[in-house]
Amino acid sequence: MVYECYNLIDQGGPLYVQEVVKINEAFFNLPEDKKKRILNSALKEFAENGYEQASTNQIVKQANIGKGMLFYYFNNKKELYQYLIEYSIEITIRNYLNQLDSKEPDFIERLMQASRIKFEAYIEHPEVFSFLGSILLNHELELPSHLKERMDELQALGFQKLYDNVDTSLFQDDIDINKLYQLIRWSIEGFQNDLMNRLKGRKLTSIDFEPYFEEFYDYIKILKKSFYK
Repeated sequence: MVYECYNLIDQGGPLYVQEVVKINEAFFNLPEDKKKRILNSALKEFAENGYEQASTNQIVKQANIGKGMLFYYFNNKKELYQYLIEYSIEITIRNYLNQLDSKEPDFIERLMQASRIKFEAYIEHPEVFSFLGSILLNHELELPSHLKERMDELQALGFQKLYDNVDTSLFQDDIDINKLYQLIRWSIEGFQNDLMNRLKGRKLTSIDFEPYFEEFYDYIKILKKSFYK
């Protein structure tokens, strides 16, 4: 049997949607660790090499399955890729965007919260965030209309969660708000990138991140002192 669906691996079964790739039922009956191993191997390969250069031979090697089995679960490389987009969008919405409190009126406080939640989600699903990032940066493959809409919805939701209901009266009166938004985002993203470089090669799940968050908050205090009333 073949399902037209995408599946949330850790919620025990397929969720049905229209016009999505066809996945063999056998994939959903695999043990959870094997399903995740296959998906993570594919996410990593596509993120590192793009759609055209990604090797299904490398995917099956890293997943420790036969190549015939990969195409038994997914009809072809393109359908695997499209499934990964649906899967990654759902993970990002559930584990990151839906966790954000858009009622927080202080923009920097909201970004601090978002950064922490995103970092925790990244630790749990690094392949997902790397894969989605590669898609947003490189429009290598023409996506079907429903996936374009899903990607647009993801970006719109992220924008809404970060910018809706911000109390701009907290900022100094003579500041260009849009440029300030961008400057604060660059500062926070720069810290995140620097931190990831410092932690490269270490097992993230075994690290105590509290000292790093304390360092992060020290920088945030400087931003507030510089740009808030």
